[in-house]
Amino acid sequence: MKKTVGFLCFALLVPGGARALDRAEIQDVIAQCAACHGAEGIAKDVEIPNLAGQHDRYLVTQLQNFRSGKRPHKEMRYMSRHITDEEIEALAQYYANIPH
Repeated sequence: MKKTVGFLCFALLVPGGARALDRAEIQDVIAQCAACHGAEGIAKDVEIPNLAGQHDRYLVTQLQNFRSGKRPHKEMRYMSRHITDEEIEALAQYYANIPH
């Protein structure tokens, strides 16, 4: 049975007064993540972490760490360098709100 998750993150106002993301913008980013982490945040490969239900601040920190190189991972460094701070915040909210 496929879980349905509301896209509450579309109205997300990130700290610092940045703009909210629209549905299409966040869906595009989620689709990129889903290639490895699964559409519902549950990865099919045991080597890839599940994102569903993770704490939002943890996810933000890890994406920032991948982007800065503080946490080394070739694929995640590439992916994180191509998303904005607003997208990171929206992704964290999205995956944190998926029941696991």
